[in-house]
Amino acid sequence: MSRRRIGFWYRLAAVIAKPPLVVLFKRDWRGTEHIPAEGGFITAVNHNSYLDPLSYAHYQYNTGRVPRFLAKAGLFKGSFVGMMLRNTGQIPVYRETTNALDAFRAAVAAIERGECVAFYPEGTLTRDPEMWPMAGKTGAARVALLTKAPVIPVAQWGANLAMPPYAKEKKLRLLPRKTLVVQAGPPVDLSRFHDLEPTPDVLREVTEEIMAAITRLLEEIRGEKAPAEPYDHRKARLQQRRKAAEEGKK
Repeated sequence: MSRRRIGFWYRLAAVIAKPPLVVLFKRDWRGTEHIPAEGGFITAVNHNSYLDPLSYAHYQYNTGRVPRFLAKAGLFKGSFVGMMLRNTGQIPVYRETTNALDAFRAAVAAIERGECVAFYPEGTLTRDPEMWPMAGKTGAARVALLTKAPVIPVAQWGANLAMPPYAKEKKLRLLPRKTLVVQAGPPVDLSRFHDLEPTPDVLREVTEEIMAAITRLLEEIRGEKAPAEPYDHRKARLQQRRKAAEEGKK
């Protein structure tokens, strides 16, 4: 999909969403030159706030290339939000069902049509205590190897300051006015993986490459160094269970 073929429903969504974003937030858009002007591609984005999909979508809409998000299937049912998701071509994800592969197929088909598919490789809001990207899941890597489409890393910061991901009270913290920083980087070089069988080990390595590229961009935005090892929520939960079990034996 080229910069000119955005479509009525996406434009309508922009008319609704952009004015409050422009009024309530400052913007610092970086790296827009890395968003391809033509052809299918993948963006891989960090996730640190319920608000950040609007921030990132605003950023990319302004480049003329709209993203197709993968979103929970339940959001597509009924309501105004569901109608907008369906009509703007977002991709429903059916977790742990017989339809779970449909999102994968839809993502591949969209890229082959020349569109952009946006992945949140972490799969959920980051659980890292300092809001760094967590260890990623392999969905984006799998689609990248199958399509050989460019993978553009995108880091964002600022939405989490206005709406922290796990605050007890989910209220917008609008004052002082926050700056939404979104930065895209050059495509992740995955060429050495293109002729390999997509085994679990290969998919994990590709995912680590993608997450490392996102993390480097976020380090640049924040002016800080990320931890040497990304936070792994599954390992953290196992450690918590083991600790609870050990304490229960005392």
